[in-house]
Amino acid sequence: MLRIHEVYQSIQGESTLAGMPCTFIRLAGCPLRCVYCDTPQAIPLDSGQTQSLDEILQALPKPQTPLALVTGGEPLAQKHCSALLDALVKRYQYVQLETAGAHDIATVPSQVSIILDIKTPGSGEVGRNRWQNMQCLSTNTEVKFVLTNREDYDWAKSIMAKYGLAQQCTVLMSCAWGSLTAQDLAAWIIQDHLPVRMQLQLHKYIWGAEAVGV
Repeated sequence: MLRIHEVYQSIQGESTLAGMPCTFIRLAGCPLRCVYCDTPQAIPLDSGQTQSLDEILQALPKPQTPLALVTGGEPLAQKHCSALLDALVKRYQYVQLETAGAHDIATVPSQVSIILDIKTPGSGEVGRNRWQNMQCLSTNTEVKFVLTNREDYDWAKSIMAKYGLAQQCTVLMSCAWGSLTAQDLAAWIIQDHLPVRMQLQLHKYIWGAEAVGV
């Protein structure tokens, strides 16, 4: 059984698959409280409804998109998340998991692309990062830093260097909406020749920053 906040089809707004039609499976509940959270409605565990794995799979929207994303809330806070991922890789061409850096990613199926959101000091949750996850990175992992200011950017650079992230996986950098401009982040990356992929949250530019269920 899993607690599901919502399931819908849209466009993946982030990651290396940004722009691809995607089925979003948002799990309810998150133990973190990031200051820039853009889905606070999914933080409470009781924000969704409890469903069996079979019920979830039967209710997936048709026609099927090429990509499915399991997100939250914090999906790995639910112990049966890996079972859901196992089922999805049998149905979709691509499956992604978006998770904070606070939970063990070792049990995630190898076919799943992990978007690992490492919490910066500006998030207010830097102390929750599970650094053991750095031993589980692969070419199928995308490490994401959401940056609120220059201090976050410099901190992220130091983490990249400490763990050799650019040599192991794709590194994403994005601006916390309303806190850091895309122009500033782009300038810093260009100046430092940083081997990262800058990303914008496409869904916010398409539907607006306050839109939900898109």
